Amino acid sequence: MVKSYKIPVSVLVVIYTADLQVLLLERADRPGAWQSVTGSQHEGETLEQTAVREVWEETGLDASSLPLCDWNIVNEYEIFKEWRRRYSPGVTRNTEHVFGLLVPAQLPVRLEPKEHLEYAWFPWQEAAEKVFSWSNAAAIRKLPELA
Repeated sequence: MVKSYKIPVSVLVVIYTADLQVLLLERADRPGAWQSVTGSQHEGETLEQTAVREVWEETGLDASSLPLCDWNIVNEYEIFKEWRRRYSPGVTRNTEHVFGLLVPAQLPVRLEPKEHLEYAWFPWQEAAEKVFSWSNAAAIRKLPELA
């Protein structure tokens, strides 16, 4: 059996309301670690398709019917050592593309229990402080100027 590895290109999707409430998800593999929707690109997908798929998989929300915007922010970072086994041998860095998704209200979401324990909506300033990833925090801090 051939092992399939993740592509080291991902999306980060900040889901927010008009009054700048931000949806965060608590990771199942790191309880206490909160984040926006994030995930790796699949072979042949555009970045927008990756964002739409990841939002659907992680929340049950249909991003194709909502205002999804490429924020033209690209981050490169070192992949956490505990997650490197998911990538081809020798891959240590990931390139992340940031999107924003405006939703009409603080919608309920459907979580994938293997990935996330719970979800909550936070004011953008609190959300920026709560996330564990520096790139996620930086994206949320840009929300007032990008929304």
